[in-house]
Amino acid sequence: MARGLVEIRRGRGTFVSEPKVRQELTELSGFVEDMVALGRNPTARLIDKRPIVAGNIVAQHLGVAPGTKVYRIKRVRIADGVAMSFDETYLPLEIGKKIVKNDLEAEPIFALLEGKYGVPLINAEYQLEAVTAEEEVASALGVAIGSAIFLVERTSYTEGLRPIDYEKLYYRGDLIKFVTRLSRRPRART
Repeated sequence: MARGLVEIRRGRGTFVSEPKVRQELTELSGFVEDMVALGRNPTARLIDKRPIVAGNIVAQHLGVAPGTKVYRIKRVRIADGVAMSFDETYLPLEIGKKIVKNDLEAEPIFALLEGKYGVPLINAEYQLEAVTAEEEVASALGVAIGSAIFLVERTSYTEGLRPIDYEKLYYRGDLIKFVTRLSRRPRART
């Protein structure tokens, strides 16, 4: 049980559990790149794509004024047939109009930005938080409302450190673990 191979659910029985995906946080990469590197088959299911008015949080992350129209894309990201994450992607309106003309169930947004539209991704800021699944996320991921979820907020930047992509990525807590390596800053000798 310490290796996560068996899961006991009170009142429901004992189940064989999936081993957790080990997600390295060492470089800016997208879901498809990460899953391919792990030998998994990534796919997506498009839930919604539409222009919306940016609230304060989205506006702040995209560097636009609140009330500005932006594009929001909602997808379920799948690895080997299992729903892994529910993604809300926000893009500036003009690039969003281009991105949504593509098959977002087959083509990764990062690949479209860089390969098709010439928008290089330079770096990103990640914020990770433990949350519980609310109704929309739980339904999309096929888990119970209140299930443990990792919320990753990622703002990706292009040239000139201009924000180009803000995402709220809801990962199933039972299927993934995030790993990073940190270096210790040299200390001054006293």
